[in-house]
Amino acid sequence: MKISFENPDKVNGLMTITVEETDYKDNVEKELKDLRKKANIPGFRPGMVPMSLIKRQAGMQTKLNVINKFVGEELYKYIKDNNIQMLGEPLPSEQQAPVDLEKEAPYEFKFDVAVAPEMKVELTNKDKIDYYTIKVDDKLIDQQIDMYASRAGKYEKVEEFEGNDMLKGDLRELNEDGSAKEGGIEVEGAIMLPEYIKVEEQKALFKGSKLGDVITFNPRKAYPDNDSEISSLLKIDRDAVKEHEGDFSFQILEISRFAKAAVNQELFDQVYGQGNVKDEKEFRERIANDLKAQLASNSDWKFLQDVRKYVEDKLGALTYPDSILKRVMKLNNKDKDDKYVENNYEQSIKELTWHLAKEQLVAQTQIKIDDKEVKEMAIATARAQFAQYGMNNVPDEYLENYANDMMKKEESIQGLVDRAIDNKLMAALKNVVKLNEKSVTIDEFNELMK
Repeated sequence: MKISFENPDKVNGLMTITVEETDYKDNVEKELKDLRKKANIPGFRPGMVPMSLIKRQAGMQTKLNVINKFVGEELYKYIKDNNIQMLGEPLPSEQQAPVDLEKEAPYEFKFDVAVAPEMKVELTNKDKIDYYTIKVDDKLIDQQIDMYASRAGKYEKVEEFEGNDMLKGDLRELNEDGSAKEGGIEVEGAIMLPEYIKVEEQKALFKGSKLGDVITFNPRKAYPDNDSEISSLLKIDRDAVKEHEGDFSFQILEISRFAKAAVNQELFDQVYGQGNVKDEKEFRERIANDLKAQLASNSDWKFLQDVRKYVEDKLGALTYPDSILKRVMKLNNKDKDDKYVENNYEQSIKELTWHLAKEQLVAQTQIKIDDKEVKEMAIATARAQFAQYGMNNVPDEYLENYANDMMKKEESIQGLVDRAIDNKLMAALKNVVKLNEKSVTIDEFNELMK
């Protein structure tokens, strides 16, 4: 067996493997003997099938399988031994001539190998990168309290309609003269939110209305471009909407107004657990501490994005084996056409560049991740998901079970590992580079993230 590797432009590699008969003969014979032992062919006792018959039935396929396995093993061994930074998988070369295994060896196999461009990524305290700390001010705390109060709020019955109120009543289809249409649509207990009516003229019909009032309006005019809204209101199929474009009466039987929860002990207990917060001052302090922790992760994420841009700018334009990588991309997206590859290739190269650069940064900072840290990331992810819904006092046992469920899904594991690596990399790089620290409001930070 001989292997040669040509890589004249440093990124487009051509590997040629020449296979001799001695490379595969013994293994083919062994495979055929194993097949003979297991063969169950009528007219022959087990293990007594003539070898000539085994070779005639399975000889060529066995030879192909053995040679394919041998070539694959030698190819990857050569790549590993020679430290070739391969991207993706080797592809059968476009220069490959047909191989006829019916003929005697040697056989020549050629593979196109995409090689990563040479790059050196290393950061030191001479590299200066922005780090944004988000101010936790009274405005931000007030917004968080308002969010908690809204989530804990409820609807209350009122006598007179105002802007965002919800109405419940009976709908009846009318004739042109305003009388009830015989056999027309009737909906008892219909729910309406007049604030979401698109046409001001129709919305105004509900202004100042009271319990018991009968409003005449036109659903088609109220929602001129939304058959789904009309079909939902009238309890009919969308296809039938065009048959009911006249006026309807709506008798108001109930008016509900959403009221936010009061900022009191009941809300404190709901957010942080029974008795853990005693008054509004302590409530605001707890919220401030929570916000600092949440916003610190936002700052870290922004920092990592700025590190990425800094590294990409430092590297400049890199040369990739575009032709091979586009073939790989097409093979990995067999249901997509060439246009998909062209439209997405540039972005995939940007992601690949950052992936390669990040690998070097991880190696520089000697970051390693163990199972315990993956589990901790799963718990942190679960905690963050519950916090989005205002659930800040979820028991540890529940978080643990939720995290265990996440880790049973193979597709979740890699995401957790990547996030754990990112977190450790952010922490490590903050101690490596020189931070250009800046303090910003949440609004200023959100502008930076656009």
